Amino acid sequence: MVSIFFLFFLLIYLILIKLPILYFNRQEITTPLQSEEFYLHYKVKYIMINNSDTIKFSKWRRRIWPFNRCDLNKLLPLILIKFFISINYGIFACMKDTIVVTSKNSGAEVISVLKGWVVLPVAIIVAIIYSKLSNILSKKTLFYTIICGFLLVVFICGFILYPNIDTLSPNDSADWLVSKFGTKSEHWVAVYRNWIQTILFVTAELWGSVVILVMFWGFANDVTTIDEAKKSYNIYIAAGDLAAFCVGPIVYFFTKKLSKFEFIYTLQSLIGVSIIIGFCVMIVYWFANKYLLTEKNFLNPNEYTQSPRKNKEKLSLRQGFSHLMKSRYLLGIAILVVGYGLTINLIEVTWKASVKLIYSSPAEYQMFIGKTTSCVGFFAFITSIFLGGNIIRRFGWHVSAQLTPIIVGITGVCFFTLILCKNSFENFTQSFGCSPLLFIVIFGAFQNVISKVIKYSFFDPTKEMAYIPLDKEAKVKGKAAIDVVGSRLGKSGASFIQIALIDLIGTGSIFSVTHILLPIIVVVTFSWILSVRSLSKKFAEKHIEHKLFLQKSN
Repeated sequence: MVSIFFLFFLLIYLILIKLPILYFNRQEITTPLQSEEFYLHYKVKYIMINNSDTIKFSKWRRRIWPFNRCDLNKLLPLILIKFFISINYGIFACMKDTIVVTSKNSGAEVISVLKGWVVLPVAIIVAIIYSKLSNILSKKTLFYTIICGFLLVVFICGFILYPNIDTLSPNDSADWLVSKFGTKSEHWVAVYRNWIQTILFVTAELWGSVVILVMFWGFANDVTTIDEAKKSYNIYIAAGDLAAFCVGPIVYFFTKKLSKFEFIYTLQSLIGVSIIIGFCVMIVYWFANKYLLTEKNFLNPNEYTQSPRKNKEKLSLRQGFSHLMKSRYLLGIAILVVGYGLTINLIEVTWKASVKLIYSSPAEYQMFIGKTTSCVGFFAFITSIFLGGNIIRRFGWHVSAQLTPIIVGITGVCFFTLILCKNSFENFTQSFGCSPLLFIVIFGAFQNVISKVIKYSFFDPTKEMAYIPLDKEAKVKGKAAIDVVGSRLGKSGASFIQIALIDLIGTGSIFSVTHILLPIIVVVTFSWILSVRSLSKKFAEKHIEHKLFLQKSN
């Protein structure tokens, strides 16, 4: 209900208040009677109004909302788009884990198989398609095409394939494969048995990589300078955090309301909500490009709307990867992305396996994950508003970027230590009236929440800021290579490690390899910290070059 009121009032503000004002202002500015001197006067006035050095904010205003009135044309549509996209991401995240972990003859180990052997190849294919389309379509058309493609796949899975899952699932051949290769390979067979759930899982995973990381942040980077990013990027992160907070009540409402019926009704209800929200994303995006982001202070309209065919020089995805390997700067960003994906997924799969031991039914499991998602959204929203932007502005890029590997690494080591020593603190947990397993699940939820809070508040904005000083081709192709494939390499790398160790030991359980995963977490975290330190020096140099370029262009 919170999300409905939030969306309602923002849309009313945009449509009934902002649109008429912008329309008449636009008519005044674009009339042929206006001279070039008037336009120059208007632009100088705009720059003076938005210059933070000329306006003094109060202490709390500077910390929470350091924006002028003219900034809202750019800020509000981006906040709305991030909010809508993040709601869908949260809904998809809750659904994908539930339908995979609680499906027939499945478990958390299947997540490792999917991320390593299914999602990664599909991500590479999607990155190639995206690269080809970016050379053919304008950025606007590309945005609509990608969003509609995702919504179409989700609709087909939820309303055509899933209702016929018993008929379409190859249970007989899957049972034969299990009898042939043994139960130790059941997590491999589960991917084949539950292929419909696999399609939904892959789509949900790629929504985060493609729509959020590439489409939204690519759009934001196109219309934002580094100095503006220091103020605004944490606000966009906070919009995503607020969306995550709203996801929990949405998921809990439909799951609780429809718990008396089959789980398919809950699934279809959530998919229906996500499709409506997807159309809202496209409406706000169209509105922003049509009426709000029309001044050259925001972006170059010709560059943003024209077909890439008019450009003389185009990079293929292969050339983008070649450029990535040759650029130490882009390679440094890629190491950060891979480091986070590797670390968080090594920890998360083990935690989700523990959750299933307590919450085995789809409804119970989904409600627990929904509550965890709400906690992530709430604490990340508070952190983004009061700490994120202020820490970046006060302590700089380096300190802010180092927070994520340090906190994720320390809490991850503590979580694995608890699993390895769970029999040693049984008396301690009994004093709190819970079992060691429940204590591990609660601490794992805490680790998951704090890791994602730090990621959304510090990792995402610092990573996106690192793209801003780059040229157009590096932003488009380098970012696509890093965010779509690079992020998948981190997650898939963790999956490869987990599956290889499980198959090597032959138990079929993720808990049997915890003692090996612990030192891997330590090594990856240490390497991640060193990479941030190296990239920080290069970012400072790029920042100076970028500011000099902007001064010359002005």
